[in-house]
Order: sequence, then structure tokens, then C-alpha cells
Amino acid sequence: MIGKFRYHFVDEGNPHNPPILMLHGNPTWSFYFRRLIAALKETHHVIAPDHMGCGLSDKPEVYPYRLSNHMENAEKLIDHLSLKRITLVCHDWGGAIGIGVATRRPDLFNRFVILNTAAWCSNRMPKRIAVCRIPFFGALTVRGFNGFGLAATRMAVAKPLEKAAKTGLLYPYDSWKNRIAILRFVQDIPMNPSHPSYNCLKETERLLYRLRDKPMKICWGMKDWCFDAVFLEQWRQRFPGADISRYPNGGHYILEDAHEGVIPDIKAFLSTTET
Repeated sequence: MIGKFRYHFVDEGNPHNPPILMLHGNPTWSFYFRRLIAALKETHHVIAPDHMGCGLSDKPEVYPYRLSNHMENAEKLIDHLSLKRITLVCHDWGGAIGIGVATRRPDLFNRFVILNTAAWCSNRMPKRIAVCRIPFFGALTVRGFNGFGLAATRMAVAKPLEKAAKTGLLYPYDSWKNRIAILRFVQDIPMNPSHPSYNCLKETERLLYRLRDKPMKICWGMKDWCFDAVFLEQWRQRFPGADISRYPNGGHYILEDAHEGVIPDIKAFLSTTET
């Protein structure tokens, strides 16, 4: 529980093993990491929360749903489980959330696995996302017709999803009420200094240097139209020592499109950087 709300998380593996914290984005949930969890739970303690409003967590109508709130929730989970020497795996919004926590408490984090995400302010937003921020139209599209979630099952992949995967990704978001966080995440993208989450993300950007000496693996789907090659280059410039793997046939949902290559690459990174 976070306050009066249920904060669901997957907890797999032996708690005495090295911890791996997996943070999802929008409009996914911990289900997105299912194959990676299965591959790592025998050797690691894997924790994958559902952000408030997502997955199997509560979906309150009245809740801030700001970047800072999601960071606070992740940090509370870390403290609740007494996690240390954490390997962070982050995708999409999970990057801003998880890297944000790590820059503030770098002593708790050992390594990073980056999957098509960013953790700094940007003025680039695809039009297909921007239209979902239009007042009234955005709510009707995202919450009424599930336009964001449904579109993602087609546009976030480079090859068609298996039926079971599509069903699983959409499962928690089956009504207007249950799609509240999908809309709030879209609205929380800070595009200018007047946005309520701008300073929070800008602070993460400022503190990225604190993580520069920690091992980092970047796995990037090169067919991602949102977090495209421009973002990958920014990661490379900020973390020149990062180990980068590019997947030419991977889209934004890289763990759906290219899991056959990504998971072995992540396992190899973990085995060579374990301390």
C-alpha cells in the first residue's frame, strides 16, 4: 500500500540474490517484462511494480499522477524491501522514473539496463502523441476509445503482436475508469518550463553525471518512432562508456519484437558486471 492505495508489484526469486528493479512505461505494466522476469528469477531477486493507475495497482480518479509521485512510490518500494546494489531495468516512462530515483540516491544502484527511454527534457514529441493532449479530445480518445493503448499494440511494435501478448498488455485498461493513468502520463510529458513536472525532470538531467561511472547496457529498438535514434545518440553522448546493442527489427516494445536477442544480451551483461 502507498497511503490508502494498493501498489502492486511482482516479486520473484530469492530475496538473498542480487536485486533487479524493472520499471515499465505507458501504456504497459509489469506484464511487459514477463519474459525477462522468467529468464532472471532463478539467479536474481526481481521486482517489477505497476505504477499507480497502471496494471494491477489501484486507479484512483483523484491522484496527482506526476513524475515526482511515481518516483516517490518507487523509492518507497525500494525502502520497504530494503533493496541495495540494485540493477535498474527501465523502459519508456520507467527511465524518467527510475533514473530520477537513481540520480538522487546513487548509492543504492549498481547497474543500469536502458530500453528505449529517456531521462532528460526534450522538445520533441510525435504528433500522434501530441493530439492525445488536446483538451476533451484527448480524454475521449485515450479513456473513451482506448485509442492510446490500442494504437500502441500496433504502432509500438515492428511485427504483429501475438494475440496473448496483445490481450495481456490491454488487460488492466478495460474501461474509462481504468485508463486514467494512460491519459495522465501523456499529459505529464513536460515540454516547457511552465509544466508541473519540468523541474523534476530537469533535476534528473542535471544529476545524470552521478551515474556515469556505473555499468550501463543500452538495448535499443531501431524502429522506434518515438524514442528514435536521436535519443540513443543522446544516451551515448551522456554515457560514453555504455555497452550499446542495436536491434534493427525492434520497435518501441523491444521486449516483444526482439526478446530473442535482448534477453541473452542482458544476461551476458549481468554475468560480466556482477560484483
